[in-house]
Amino acid sequence: VVVGPVVYFKPSRNKRRASLDRLFEGREAIHSVGPDAPVIECVRTMTTEKIGALIVIDGENLIGIFTERDVLDKVVAAGLDPVSTKVSEVMTKDPCCAPTTTTVNDAMELVAKQRLQYLPIVENGKVLAVVSSGDLIHWLVKDQL
Repeated sequence: VVVGPVVYFKPSRNKRRASLDRLFEGREAIHSVGPDAPVIECVRTMTTEKIGALIVIDGENLIGIFTERDVLDKVVAAGLDPVSTKVSEVMTKDPCCAPTTTTVNDAMELVAKQRLQYLPIVENGKVLAVVSSGDLIHWLVKDQL
Protein backbone atom coordinates (compact mmCIF):
# COMPACT_ATOMS: atom_id res chain seq x y z
CA VAL A 1 0.00 0.00 0.00
CA VAL A 2 1.39 3.36 -1.03
CA VAL A 3 0.29 6.34 0.99
CA GLY A 4 0.96 9.82 -0.31
CA PRO A 5 0.54 13.19 1.29
CA VAL A 6 -2.90 14.73 1.22
CA VAL A 7 -3.03 18.46 0.73
CA TYR A 8 -6.07 20.22 2.11
CA PHE A 9 -6.55 23.92 1.98
CA LYS A 10 -9.30 26.24 3.01
CA PRO A 11 -9.44 29.60 1.29
CA SER A 12 -8.64 32.40 3.67
CA ARG A 13 -11.66 34.26 5.04
CA ASN A 14 -9.86 37.51 4.16
CA LYS A 15 -9.70 36.53 0.48
CA ARG A 16 -13.43 35.81 0.49
CA ARG A 17 -14.07 39.25 2.00
CA ALA A 18 -11.96 41.06 -0.60
CA SER A 19 -13.89 43.34 -2.93
CA LEU A 20 -14.02 42.49 -6.62
CA ASP A 21 -11.90 45.49 -7.60
CA ARG A 22 -8.91 43.58 -6.15
CA LEU A 23 -9.40 40.86 -8.78
CA PHE A 24 -9.05 43.07 -11.82
CA GLU A 25 -6.28 45.45 -10.73
CA GLY A 26 -3.96 45.87 -13.70
CA ARG A 27 -6.17 44.03 -16.17
CA GLU A 28 -6.46 44.89 -19.83
CA ALA A 29 -9.31 46.82 -21.41
CA ILE A 30 -12.82 45.42 -21.63
CA HIS A 31 -13.64 43.72 -24.91
CA SER A 32 -16.89 45.10 -26.22
CA VAL A 33 -18.93 45.37 -29.39
CA GLY A 34 -21.88 47.39 -30.59
CA PRO A 35 -25.34 45.85 -31.00
CA ASP A 36 -25.09 45.68 -34.80
CA ALA A 37 -21.86 43.66 -34.86
CA PRO A 38 -22.24 40.42 -36.84
CA VAL A 39 -21.92 37.26 -34.76
CA ILE A 40 -19.07 36.03 -36.98
CA GLU A 41 -16.97 39.09 -36.04
CA CYS A 42 -17.73 38.55 -32.36
CA VAL A 43 -16.66 34.92 -32.52
CA ARG A 44 -13.45 35.86 -34.33
CA THR A 45 -12.67 38.48 -31.67
CA MET A 46 -13.34 36.01 -28.87
CA THR A 47 -11.11 33.44 -30.55
CA THR A 48 -8.29 35.89 -31.27
CA GLU A 49 -8.36 37.41 -27.79
CA LYS A 50 -8.87 34.00 -26.12
CA ILE A 51 -11.89 35.22 -24.15
CA GLY A 52 -15.25 33.61 -23.53
CA ALA A 53 -17.48 36.68 -23.59
CA LEU A 54 -17.94 40.11 -25.08
CA ILE A 55 -19.79 43.02 -23.52
CA VAL A 56 -22.41 44.56 -25.83
CA ILE A 57 -22.59 48.32 -25.43
CA ASP A 58 -24.92 50.82 -27.07
CA GLY A 59 -23.28 54.22 -26.72
CA GLU A 60 -21.99 53.93 -23.16
CA ASN A 61 -24.78 51.69 -21.91
CA LEU A 62 -24.36 48.00 -21.18
CA ILE A 63 -27.20 46.26 -22.99
CA GLY A 64 -25.99 42.67 -23.05
CA ILE A 65 -23.28 40.07 -22.91
CA PHE A 66 -22.42 37.59 -25.65
CA THR A 67 -20.87 34.35 -24.46
CA GLU A 68 -19.62 31.08 -25.88
CA ARG A 69 -22.85 29.51 -24.61
CA ASP A 70 -24.86 32.04 -26.66
CA VAL A 71 -22.91 31.01 -29.77
CA LEU A 72 -23.79 27.36 -29.21
CA ASP A 73 -27.38 27.68 -28.00
CA LYS A 74 -28.69 30.69 -29.87
CA VAL A 75 -26.72 30.61 -33.13
CA VAL A 76 -25.39 27.14 -33.98
CA ALA A 77 -28.19 25.06 -32.45
CA ALA A 78 -30.82 27.46 -33.85
CA GLY A 79 -29.31 27.20 -37.34
CA LEU A 80 -28.73 30.95 -37.67
CA ASP A 81 -26.22 32.39 -40.13
CA PRO A 82 -23.38 33.96 -38.08
CA VAL A 83 -22.57 36.30 -40.96
CA SER A 84 -26.01 37.91 -41.16
CA THR A 85 -27.09 37.60 -37.52
CA LYS A 86 -26.48 40.67 -35.33
CA VAL A 87 -25.13 40.10 -31.85
CA SER A 88 -28.09 42.02 -30.39
CA GLU A 89 -30.41 39.29 -31.69
CA VAL A 90 -28.67 36.51 -29.75
CA MET A 91 -26.92 38.14 -26.78
CA THR A 92 -28.06 37.74 -23.19
CA LYS A 93 -29.94 40.97 -22.55
CA ASP A 94 -29.63 42.94 -19.31
CA PRO A 95 -26.99 40.66 -17.77
CA CYS A 96 -26.63 40.28 -14.04
CA CYS A 97 -23.91 42.71 -12.85
CA ALA A 98 -22.13 43.51 -9.60
CA PRO A 99 -20.61 46.70 -8.20
CA THR A 100 -16.89 46.86 -7.42
CA THR A 101 -17.66 46.75 -3.70
CA THR A 102 -19.14 43.24 -3.96
CA THR A 103 -17.07 40.73 -2.03
CA VAL A 104 -15.56 37.67 -3.69
CA ASN A 105 -17.77 35.52 -1.47
CA ASP A 106 -20.95 37.37 -2.52
CA ALA A 107 -19.89 37.21 -6.18
CA MET A 108 -19.35 33.45 -5.89
CA GLU A 109 -22.82 33.05 -4.37
CA LEU A 110 -24.35 35.14 -7.17
CA VAL A 111 -22.52 33.20 -9.88
CA ALA A 112 -23.61 29.89 -8.36
CA LYS A 113 -27.26 30.86 -7.79
CA GLN A 114 -27.70 32.49 -11.19
CA ARG A 115 -25.57 29.84 -12.96
CA LEU A 116 -23.37 32.53 -14.52
CA GLN A 117 -20.07 31.99 -16.24
CA TYR A 118 -19.29 35.71 -16.56
CA LEU A 119 -20.12 38.62 -14.27
CA PRO A 120 -19.71 42.22 -15.47
CA ILE A 121 -18.41 44.54 -12.75
CA VAL A 122 -20.04 47.95 -13.02
CA GLU A 123 -19.49 51.29 -11.31
CA ASN A 124 -21.67 54.34 -12.02
CA GLY A 125 -23.16 52.56 -15.02
CA LYS A 126 -19.77 51.85 -16.59
CA VAL A 127 -18.38 48.34 -17.07
CA LEU A 128 -14.94 48.17 -15.47
CA ALA A 129 -14.27 44.45 -15.85
CA VAL A 130 -15.75 41.07 -16.55
CA VAL A 131 -14.95 38.41 -13.98
CA SER A 132 -15.42 34.74 -14.82
CA SER A 133 -16.30 32.00 -12.37
CA GLY A 134 -12.79 30.69 -13.02
CA ASP A 135 -11.29 34.06 -12.05
CA LEU A 136 -13.06 33.85 -8.69
CA ILE A 137 -11.80 30.33 -8.01
CA HIS A 138 -8.28 31.23 -9.11
CA TRP A 139 -8.30 34.23 -6.76
CA LEU A 140 -9.14 32.01 -3.83
CA VAL A 141 -6.55 29.31 -4.46
CA LYS A 142 -3.68 31.11 -6.20
CA ASP A 143 -1.44 31.38 -3.14
CA GLN A 144 -2.35 27.96 -1.76
CA LEU A 145 -1.02 25.59 -4.41
